[in-house]
Formats: sequence, structure tokens, C-alpha cells
Amino acid sequence: MITLLLVLVAPISISATKYLLGDRSANWQAADRSSAGLLPAPADHPAALVRVFAARTVRWRGIFAVHTWVVVKEANAPRYTRYDYTAWGEPIRVNGFAADGRWFGDIPEMIAAADGKAAEGMIPKIRAAVEGYQWRTYGDYRAWPGPNSNTFVAAMLAAVPELQAALPPTAIGKDFPYDGDVFGLTPSRTGIRVTLGGYFGLTIGWVEGVEVNLLGAVFGFDLRRPALKFPGVGRIGFGY
Repeated sequence: MITLLLVLVAPISISATKYLLGDRSANWQAADRSSAGLLPAPADHPAALVRVFAARTVRWRGIFAVHTWVVVKEANAPRYTRYDYTAWGEPIRVNGFAADGRWFGDIPEMIAAADGKAAEGMIPKIRAAVEGYQWRTYGDYRAWPGPNSNTFVAAMLAAVPELQAALPPTAIGKDFPYDGDVFGLTPSRTGIRVTLGGYFGLTIGWVEGVEVNLLGAVFGFDLRRPALKFPGVGRIGFGY
């Protein structure tokens, strides 16, 4: 019970306190969604580019979870393309928001990046994965345990394992079986994962680390870039 308190209740309590003391509890309809200045102007970055961003989700749900999205740009393209998966309208949204925009007031964090030739090889795979994503019709979105925005981005990462990226432990929904498989490889193809509908799961991989999912609450550790992982607060240690 003491261990459960430490790895589940305490981190979520810390995250709840940060939420109450911060400004994310303000009116979400009027929240800032402008660019956070994390991407250069396309003309200033002619090379191809792939980015994955994460930001705390709207209102009290941000205590527990982040929203993630993917941004791509081909070489010499005049603009970025942003892919989100949302709860309103048709789930897959293309350029619905500024590429590096604040997510209802929260400044996003970049969790994966590729540029140049590496990005050029990834972009067609990402676009194909978007077109082939199975949970794409109105009503498919479920905040918990998925499929949600993080399920969608997990599927995009699985399409480009060479990106060698892992979503944060607060990306609730990333463990939902986007491919329908209970057992399989991790998105980075560096390990294995078992998931029971996104409610329970175990992930062991060089890129993803070791993660245990209990009803969407993920805790574990990362050896590649040393860090502890907790629900609510996310990674404590080295970054992505």
C-alpha cells in the first residue's frame, strides 16, 4: 500500500497542486492557442522536418494527461503540416491549429525530432499512416482508455521506428492497441509490449524503457536516457 501511494497517488497529487496553482484552470475557451515560437519560419528551415509535440490537455484532465501531435514539412515546402486527433468533428484534424501552438494555454514540449534526409524518408510513411489509420470516423474518439490523440501518435511513431521516439508516461491512450494486437513490438521496434485494451499493459523496450500501465496510470523507468516515470508528473530525469 505504501508503494502504491508513492507511485500513483503522490505524483498525481503533485500534478493536481501544480494545476490548481497555475493558469490552466482558467477559461479554456479563451485560452491562448498561438504559436509558442518553437519552430522556425519554413523559409528559414529549407530542410525536411519531423517533430512530435506534447502539451497538457484541457482543464482538469491536464492533471493526468498530455495531448500529442505530429508536425511535418518536406524540403523547401512553404508551410508545415500538423496532424492531430481530437474529440470533436472528424477525429483526424489537419492544420487545425498552429504547428507549434500552445494547447489551450499550455506551452508544448518537443519530444521527438528529425531533419534533413532522415526526415525526408519518414514523411511519406507518416502521411500513409495518417491515411490508413483505422479509428478515423466520427464517434471513434474515446478519451480513456483510447483511441485518443496519443493512440494516434503512437501509431504514427510505429510507422517510423527509425525516429526512435517514445511518448511520455502521461500520454494516456498510447497503450491502446491501435493495431488491434494484444502482444507485439513497441513502436520503436526495440522491445515488446502487452496491452489489454489500454486498461492494463506492460512495455519493455530500449527506447520506451520499462513501463507498467494500470488503468491508464503509467509508471516505470528509462535506462537509455535515465529517468523515472510516474503518472501525472511524467518523467523525472533526463529528457527525451
